[in-house]
Amino acid sequence: MFESAELGHKVTKQVYARQEPKLREALLNAQFDLAQAKKFPVLILIGGVDGAGKGETVNLLSEWMDPRHIQTRAFGDATDEEGQRPRMWRFWRELPPKGKIGIMFGSWYTAPIISRVLGQSDEAGLKGSLEEIVRFEKMLSDEGVLLLKFWFHLSKKQQKTRMRELEKDPHTRWRVTKFDWERFKMYDAFRKVSEHALRETSVATAPWTVVDGSDARYRSLTVGKLLLESMKSRLQKSAYKERRVQAPPLLTDNLGLLRDLDMSQKITKEKYETQLEKWQGRLNLLSREKKYFKKHSLILLFEGSDAAGKGGAIRRITGAIDARHYQVVPVAAPTEEERAQPYLWRFWRQVPRRGRITIFDRSWYGRVLVERVEGFCGVADWMRAYSEINDFEEQMTRGGAIVCKFWLQISAEEQLKRFTLRQKTSFKRFKITDEDWRNRKKWNEYEQAVCDMIDRTSTEIAPWTLVAAEDKYLARIKVLKTIAERMEAAL
Repeated sequence: MFESAELGHKVTKQVYARQEPKLREALLNAQFDLAQAKKFPVLILIGGVDGAGKGETVNLLSEWMDPRHIQTRAFGDATDEEGQRPRMWRFWRELPPKGKIGIMFGSWYTAPIISRVLGQSDEAGLKGSLEEIVRFEKMLSDEGVLLLKFWFHLSKKQQKTRMRELEKDPHTRWRVTKFDWERFKMYDAFRKVSEHALRETSVATAPWTVVDGSDARYRSLTVGKLLLESMKSRLQKSAYKERRVQAPPLLTDNLGLLRDLDMSQKITKEKYETQLEKWQGRLNLLSREKKYFKKHSLILLFEGSDAAGKGGAIRRITGAIDARHYQVVPVAAPTEEERAQPYLWRFWRQVPRRGRITIFDRSWYGRVLVERVEGFCGVADWMRAYSEINDFEEQMTRGGAIVCKFWLQISAEEQLKRFTLRQKTSFKRFKITDEDWRNRKKWNEYEQAVCDMIDRTSTEIAPWTLVAAEDKYLARIKVLKTIAERMEAAL
């Protein structure tokens, strides 16, 4: 991939002087149209050889366009806060919203490439990282992100010459360090691994553009023109709408996942109080375990039928642990800020660092439940969400998270009783809304969506725990016991 970039492409001063003003004007207009439309974000990845002009090109783009609508982020080694979370957490936090342009120096490619060159990972490790990247970038593309990937290249001879030139100039000498020369000694290894990484991740929806970095005018015009063409093409496409995808056939044979739950189980109040003390005490000790829990985080996710007792179960958990170590995240309809980002963005922001606990009251499964049933998203969106969610949970567990997912189920008859009681009880009236009654009319549709969800997302690393919640006491004990046992197994 790099051979053509070593041909020494040149652009004369006259050609550059003629083309640059028109390109600047066109880029500004396209940026304005992007900001007005707010239909999609632009994300530019900048990678490549040291000294190939990455910084100069990005500075020039900010000069040519309005920097107020460009967010530029540089990624070096992970900070302590970033290192305490899954690897992709810091990149998710910096994704640009719709209508904006984001530029990333370094990206999710940097660590896998360096790790392989330094022998910290093997071929299988690099292959796994690249496959994860391809899935991630496909998700970004499916969410509408215009992703442009530029690799600035120099031959070994060109890089050596460039670094010596920078060293000679007192104004640029600071840019070349002993570390840079040490890396230069590994040029051949970096080239081999980088070329392999680019070849494996250059796909139709997110291709790499290798830019000859030896001539400043050439690389600036090349990047500027491609950015302009890509933005104009996307802005002109009215077909940027949801792809027409037919819903899969209903898997009615999986309805037994919920219907076979034994709702007749009960526990006495006396036994409940004894068991509650036991499991709350165990959970408290586990959450304060300094030697082992600091290597993990705990993510608790609650979904269930309306009025199934999620809030009561959550309160028994928070009553057992130190308030300084947990947060409860109630998930409602997305805000304007959240709608301007890929669907999982708002959940990635809430991923806890190691040693902490996050409890989600409703979760990322809203896409395959409420949004699916109510038609708030297209068929293509909720169908691909299953694999995206499984990817998300796998990345969290690889980052040290213990993920516990609970579905609390009650019968339609029991739900009606609880709804009616809530309406009659003054301090519970806030718990019942018109939306709850509307959802109840779609009981069968929700039941099917729940069973499909469990079928497709209950994995070995993040299994669903189905809780028969007609008896609230029994449901709370099952939740507490499951969490404690999962933590003990992990610690």
